[in-house]
Amino acid sequence: MISIELARALRDSDLVWRPVRGDNFCIDRVEADAEIYTLSDMTVEAHEFSSGTVLGFNGTTEWALDSVALDDALWLPREDQLRELLGMAFRSLERVPSIEAIGAVRLDGSAYRLTAVVAGEPRAFEAPDAADAYARALLALLDDLAV
Repeated sequence: MISIELARALRDSDLVWRPVRGDNFCIDRVEADAEIYTLSDMTVEAHEFSSGTVLGFNGTTEWALDSVALDDALWLPREDQLRELLGMAFRSLERVPSIEAIGAVRLDGSAYRLTAVVAGEPRAFEAPDAADAYARALLALLDDLAV
């Protein structure tokens, strides 16, 4: 799962979330805890209204929470969703020995390097796990498209 910081950066780069079953999210408010929720038909469902999408909590999922506006939820896209969003820009993903220069150290001494085409040029994005590497590449792609 990607970091909260990367999820916020993706949202701030205008990545649009259309909630579907299986999506992970957290409530992005100061008073909320760091709990991660998953959309499903049983516990948390997306309800479409003319005023916008609301995430409804069914049963006793969260005793003090009936629903939350989509604007207050922060999507934590999965690795497969990030790969799909990268589309044709994606070139490769490899596990590499971690080095000090990339600052992405795993316990086993490896990191992930993703290569994607951004602004017409291949670029490498390194991270401690594959999902964060995908997220960093997508962030760069979104930022390039915004220019």
